[in-house]
Amino acid sequence: MNTASTATSTTARTAAGTDAPPSGTHPADSHDLIRVHGARENNLRDVDLEIPKRRLTVFTGVSGSGKSSLVFATIAAESQRMINETYSAFVQGLMPSLSRPDVDLLEGLTTAIVVGQERLGANPRSTLGTVTDTNALLRLLFSRLGTPSAGPAVAYSFNIPARTASGVMTSSTGEKQIVREATYHGGMCPRCEGRGTVSDIDLSELVDEDKSLNEGAITVPGYKAGGWSVRFFTESGYLDGDKPVRDYTETERHDFLYRDATKRKIGGANLTYEGLVPQVRRSMLAKDRDALQPHLRAFVDRAVTFITCPDCGGTRLAAAALASKINGVNIADACAMQIGDLADWVRGLDEPSVAPLLANLQHLLDKFTEIGLGYLSLDRPSGTLSGGEAQRTKLISHLGSALTDITYVFDEPTIGLHPHDIQRMNDLLLQLRDKGNTVLVVEHKPETIAIADHVVDLGPGAGSAGGTVCFQGTVDELRSSGTLTGRHLADRASLKESPRAATGALEIRGASTHNLRDVDVDVPTGVLCVVTGVAGSGKSSLIHGSLAGRDGVVVVDQSAIKGSRRSNPATYTGLLEPVRKAFAKANGVKPALFSANSEGACPTCNGAGVVYTQLGFMDTVATTCEECEGKRFQAAVLEYKLGGSGDGAAEGGKDIAEVLAMSVAEAEEFFSAGEARTPAAHKILARLADVGLGYLKIGQPLTTLSGGERQRLKLATYLGEDGGVYVLDEPTAGLHLADVANLLALLDRLVESGKSVVVIEHHQAVMAHADWIIDLGPGAGHDGGRVVFEGTPADLVARAVAGEPTLTGEHLARYVGADGAR
Repeated sequence: MNTASTATSTTARTAAGTDAPPSGTHPADSHDLIRVHGARENNLRDVDLEIPKRRLTVFTGVSGSGKSSLVFATIAAESQRMINETYSAFVQGLMPSLSRPDVDLLEGLTTAIVVGQERLGANPRSTLGTVTDTNALLRLLFSRLGTPSAGPAVAYSFNIPARTASGVMTSSTGEKQIVREATYHGGMCPRCEGRGTVSDIDLSELVDEDKSLNEGAITVPGYKAGGWSVRFFTESGYLDGDKPVRDYTETERHDFLYRDATKRKIGGANLTYEGLVPQVRRSMLAKDRDALQPHLRAFVDRAVTFITCPDCGGTRLAAAALASKINGVNIADACAMQIGDLADWVRGLDEPSVAPLLANLQHLLDKFTEIGLGYLSLDRPSGTLSGGEAQRTKLISHLGSALTDITYVFDEPTIGLHPHDIQRMNDLLLQLRDKGNTVLVVEHKPETIAIADHVVDLGPGAGSAGGTVCFQGTVDELRSSGTLTGRHLADRASLKESPRAATGALEIRGASTHNLRDVDVDVPTGVLCVVTGVAGSGKSSLIHGSLAGRDGVVVVDQSAIKGSRRSNPATYTGLLEPVRKAFAKANGVKPALFSANSEGACPTCNGAGVVYTQLGFMDTVATTCEECEGKRFQAAVLEYKLGGSGDGAAEGGKDIAEVLAMSVAEAEEFFSAGEARTPAAHKILARLADVGLGYLKIGQPLTTLSGGERQRLKLATYLGEDGGVYVLDEPTAGLHLADVANLLALLDRLVESGKSVVVIEHHQAVMAHADWIIDLGPGAGHDGGRVVFEGTPADLVARAVAGEPTLTGEHLARYVGADGAR
């Protein structure tokens, strides 16, 4: 009877014109593909694609080829948008509004979980323990077992202050009760307010006492004489704006610098007045230093000294929380332990009354070790984690999850990983796949491409030269496909035959930041020096902790560049400034007219080029501005030209919108000669071309750039700074195999121009190309922190072949194909 029923239903489906599954197959089993048709997000050109479900698919291609546009901005974005639509209109109104991606059809989507390469938030109160909720379990553990008890779990939290209150308390039913000395528990150190450090401000960096306020006495960034921030003081009634600060009375000095918040009528409005020092503390010191803009960060570094809080010893906690212990260990001691050691300590606790809590805590700590982060400690500030560490931290909540048929989307999960650690990450990706999940990975490393079930290669180039699917199939088929990725997949760099000789050395003595063990090392100058070692071995601690901040040292770290949809390569690099001046000079008008964020902006769209219509919980609709047609400038501004044969408005000239629509290569040629010749602009454009961004449009919004493009844009900007030593932290992040060769050529040009280049890197091609290698290890955390090798790459490989390898030497020897390498 079942057979007849199946046959009947199959006949009916066939008659109806639907595809019938094979006999005996359930219809639900036929949905085994994610189908993409007509994807046009960013630079994608009507991409049609079928991706197998419950398989590991790796997306490859040069930086800017469209990988992220396809995977993140199309597939993952639509999945998340459709999930949001299942909530009520009220809930959707409280959630971020996600617009539908520019695609004709998406079928077969499942719930998407995105694990991006963005670093964790840099809030000064955020630690590894708080962002993973491990601290919450520890606080609960100490509230139950700690002796003497400090109180409930919140009494062990450094983010909650202890408070006492008196007054009248009104219940929800209107009942009133007089309360005297009611205690609200909290574990925050009252002196440092849970930050672990206190600051001392150098007043000479805040105020020039020889000047009056109206003459610019305040030297803090943003406090401009005549501006509102300074009029706030001069119109408060406390101070004379024309009186030199050195002549202030004691009362005036106190009102100027230290007065607490006071209601005051300023400029005809009732405002809250406070002194300069409290303003600086609130606006700058209350934020994490790494989250500040570069000029504010430089000011803070110059004007403020941070010292460990003398009351809590840097633990952030109040005395009562520190006094509460379990087997002689308080919660600060537990958070300061290496996570692997903390897991062993928790494993040794035997208390049946909290057995479920101990089991959950043990499971969470073991997952840290499983993903290779057992060398960290829970009190590590989240903003100090590298991109690779942050990405693996986000994985913790998904490991061991009972959910299946999820689409996991990864953005270069091997960033920040030593070749020794990549295999561990590969195992995690395969575990997620084998549980019945679809795993989509954007990746450049051949070690991860090699484990793919399916590969999609985009290109053939970047930007407008990309956006098409060049290949899809197996890894073996990719190798013989002839695409750029296929040709470079088997690339192996050879060791440098004659390394350059050092011209000097930067001495590092007694380095002990984080896990470093009084390291003494000489970093050679005049050469390309690569610092290697497994993740957590102490590379960044050594270089950033001992070299950064020295005179003449320019540091290009891993922090992501910040920018809105109004920011573009021209504004970020400072290119727009000489371009605006060139237009102004050629046409005899103000430079501000040639800024879409200033006087030249189209009044209808305010210089955005598009008009956004908010529709509540529904998609926000963006339409091209009808007045400026998306050019962002007033029509009158576009009448002014640059580069014509005669004056600025001559035939053949370009307007500002046409210039911003140029690629870097086109703009470099435009500003190199003729009437448009602008050396300052050409110099910046040449640096952008040097880092391989010649295809990028100089007016393209930063929000549309890939991670690799942002990394190179930042590198090009820093190359313009004056310095004799460049420190680059993993410059190959986001770079295709073909782009790495271009980066190495750029580093060589820097060294040959007389610069010293120090690179913190895991990529074996960069190691092989180095003149000198400093290898740290031998392991991570307390198993690292020592220099295990100094010398040329050839010497490192020779040691590995001779049977005395470091982890780096072993992998480098295998990479270059040295005889005897295991």
